[in-house]
Amino acid sequence: MNFTKYDLGNKKRGDVVEITLQGSAANVRLMNSSNFQSYRNGKKHTYIGGLAKKSPIRLQIPNSGHWYVTVDMQGLRGSTRSSIRMMPSALPEMRQPSLASVPSLVQDRNKPPEFDNEEREYDVFISHASEDKDEVVRPLVLALQSEGLSVWYDEFTLKIGDSLRRKIDKGLANSRFGIVVLSKDFIRKGWTNYELDGIITKSISDEQIVLPIWHNITKKEVIEYSPSLADKLARNTSSYTVEEIAEEIAEVINDK
Repeated sequence: MNFTKYDLGNKKRGDVVEITLQGSAANVRLMNSSNFQSYRNGKKHTYIGGLAKKSPIRLQIPNSGHWYVTVDMQGLRGSTRSSIRMMPSALPEMRQPSLASVPSLVQDRNKPPEFDNEEREYDVFISHASEDKDEVVRPLVLALQSEGLSVWYDEFTLKIGDSLRRKIDKGLANSRFGIVVLSKDFIRKGWTNYELDGIITKSISDEQIVLPIWHNITKKEVIEYSPSLADKLARNTSSYTVEEIAEEIAEVINDK
């Protein structure tokens, strides 16, 4: 049997090869080394592809290894010419800097806090609007606790009329790591962007001391609320699962 062979060499899982045909329909097969040897010897083999009636055809490498593409006219009439190319790989997923790059996020457990002379008995506190408790806060608390962290959050459900600064100052005094769940409901509570931005960043040293977690809120909405807050290191529940956020927080706390 006559066929055209393309040796792709070693390819990674997810790579895509594009086959272009000029002429009649043809049989197109993507095979690993062992199946290609069986195909060439007329033996039973498995492949990805089949009868291609339209061109170009794109086939994805299912797992890393040495791969071949063949084009043949078995059972068909006419003739065709073919060519292939590897499609450009996607760029790595864009991720924000690690939490470890902001050392001021984690407070020293043994350093005396400045607020009410209380000890830091908790690893993490979470300030949030009550509307976000069921959807994101409680799952995040459970994920943090599964990482072995102690979490204080029930007293930090924020309601209209609360003093945001007093709530967060007290949370920081009792905990090593602070979180604010920033959402439409949180913003709707009426706190000024100046107050929140000032809490998340120490005004003198410009160090970030609280991690905002964006939930069901866009960057445009955050920018409209506070342009400077939009530039702070944060995590977004549309890009990270609560388990991923909890794992990263646990890693940075346990390294301190």
